[in-house]
Amino acid sequence: MEKKALQEELKVARKKSAKPMLWVSMISMVMFFAGLTSAYVISMKREDWVSFDLPQAFYISTALIIASSIAFMLSQFFLKKEKRPVSIALLVLTLALGIAFVWQQWIGFNELKASGLYFTGPGSTVSTSFLIGITLMHVLHLAAGIIVLLVVIYNHFKNKYKPTDLLGFELGAIFWHFVDVLWIYLFFFFYFIR
Repeated sequence: MEKKALQEELKVARKKSAKPMLWVSMISMVMFFAGLTSAYVISMKREDWVSFDLPQAFYISTALIIASSIAFMLSQFFLKKEKRPVSIALLVLTLALGIAFVWQQWIGFNELKASGLYFTGPGSTVSTSFLIGITLMHVLHLAAGIIVLLVVIYNHFKNKYKPTDLLGFELGAIFWHFVDVLWIYLFFFFYFIR
């Protein structure tokens, strides 16, 4: 009996600490990207700084990432209404939009190369190295978001989420929306600060 009570206590403690731990990790990510964008701004004073337009694919990827967040929010809405098939379909759509975002980022990198702008090597510039480096770091965080999303989809198929118990779903949604908002910030940062 004591063992069962202890397990229940641990479960409650994990639930209470899950969101604060996620927020702490997201704050550290914000600080990381703030450092990168600060270094970008400071480096703009260099004589070899080159300004250029963002690749068209970055505009498309921004629309895709916004659509993915909307799909995730709608999935949660329908899950709360106990419309599981619609909720799962919207999660799968979120996943597809996330993958399409990564694909558009790749196309954007190729657009930069086609313009003669490279990450490293003789054709690289400080500005393109920063743009591509920061964007790649975001893509890595989005890859983590895709893994989280796959776990959420798997758990959804296993009926682990109920309208009264959405913690895992909510944690996945918070992280996904965070990564989306982070990209929107980066996009506008690169758009306005060149």
